[in-house]
Amino acid sequence: MSLSAETAALQRAAHELMYLGVDGNPIYSDDLSRRNGEVYCLTTALYDSGAKGATIEEQANVCLALLMGYNASFIDHGEKSQHVQEVLDRCWDILDALPASLLKLRLLTACYGEVFDEPLADEGRTIIASWDSALLTSEQQEAIAEFQNMIDNPYPWEYIED
Repeated sequence: MSLSAETAALQRAAHELMYLGVDGNPIYSDDLSRRNGEVYCLTTALYDSGAKGATIEEQANVCLALLMGYNASFIDHGEKSQHVQEVLDRCWDILDALPASLLKLRLLTACYGEVFDEPLADEGRTIIASWDSALLTSEQQEAIAEFQNMIDNPYPWEYIED
C-alpha cells in the first residue's frame, strides 16, 4: 500500500470512529470495539513504519493521520502520549512550511486539539477568512465545522468547575 493510501485509510477510519453515532444510529459495543482496534492498528503501523513523506504535503498528511488516529482510538499501551508529542514536534516545522490550504487547516485543528495553543487557532481563522464563503467545497465546510467545534469545545472530555 502506498503512503498516500495508508494515510488516507487511517484518516477515513479515524474520522468514522470519531463520528460514530452522530447520525442518530445506535452504537453497538462490538462495532465500536472493532473500529477502535482497527484505528489503533492502522495508527501503530503507520507510526512504526517510520514513514515521513517526501513532500511537505505528504509529511503533513502523515502527521494528520497519526494525530487523528491517536485522538480517535482510546487504546493506549503506555506509548500514546510520547508518540503524540513526537508527531507534534514534527508538525511545528511542517506547519511553518505548509502553504495556507485545506490540509493546513486540518493539521492546525488536530494540533490545536492536543495543545490548545491560541496562535494555532488564529492561523486557522486566517485561512478560513481567506476563503470565499459562497464557493466553499463540502470538504472545506466540514473542516471549518471541525475547527469551530474544536475551538468551541476544547476540552470535550473534561468537566471544568466554575
